[in-house]
Amino acid sequence: MKLSTPLAKKLGLKYPFASAPMFIISNKEMIVAAAEAGILGCMPSLNARTPEKLREDLAWIRQRTDKAFGINITIGLTAPERVEADMALCIEFEVPVILTSYGNPTALVKQAHEHKRLVFHDVINLAHGKKAVAAGADGIIAVSAGAGGHAGRISPYVLIPWLKEELKVPILAAGCISDGRQVVASLSLGAELCYIGTRFIASTECGAAQDYKDSVVKATPEDIVYTDAVSGIHANFIKHTVPENFAADRSPDGAKRWKDIWSAGQGVGLITQVKSMGEIVEDLAREAHDTLAAFG
Repeated sequence: MKLSTPLAKKLGLKYPFASAPMFIISNKEMIVAAAEAGILGCMPSLNARTPEKLREDLAWIRQRTDKAFGINITIGLTAPERVEADMALCIEFEVPVILTSYGNPTALVKQAHEHKRLVFHDVINLAHGKKAVAAGADGIIAVSAGAGGHAGRISPYVLIPWLKEELKVPILAAGCISDGRQVVASLSLGAELCYIGTRFIASTECGAAQDYKDSVVKATPEDIVYTDAVSGIHANFIKHTVPENFAADRSPDGAKRWKDIWSAGQGVGLITQVKSMGEIVEDLAREAHDTLAAFG
């Protein structure tokens, strides 16, 4: 097995990895660092609190790299006028990849394809995957059990090959990818990109607070709790940051609690220190090559 895939080549990536968009903490610095390391850097559009700030961020990114990157638009959690504004900015700044989630991506896919952009859509099961493919999505992000943030319940050992077989489009593997062994496992299951979030929380470029990064390094998989108490949708969080006895809130005001309630996946168990994005990417690649070499 080579550490390359058709989708990675299409996007001009050195390695078949993506830095997944993480609410609040992914930023423009991570996107540029990812691009320079040869992977797909991504962030949610809402991490720029206004369309004007998103315009500034996209201009800043475009001044520093001509490589591929992605912007995540959370359809169902975003006001329609903000979705429209963010998509218009992505088209204006020629963002190569649009990542969609929490809603029907049909309209965004149509707009993206008119400008020859790719759309990848988050799913946690086959039913959602079929809807996304019917909407025209170019790839499916298979968010499996143990992933940080909003995650599904199906093991990646089943979800990735199942979706690949049923949907016949490129699959991005999301959930618990923290080292090169899991990269090799994901690719062997049929994934074309490894969509990595939690590992990059513990990066110097990440916008997370230092205490958050330290918690990711210290945590074990048993410190991760899967709950719908924060947003009304099941997601994985570091247990000690989730207060008891409060109502889930999906409104913009409710989102403020995510600053103090820290999302992470079960992959924390294999993260031992904070490093730069570039160092993490090279570690993943080296570990993957070592894993392949061990098979002879």
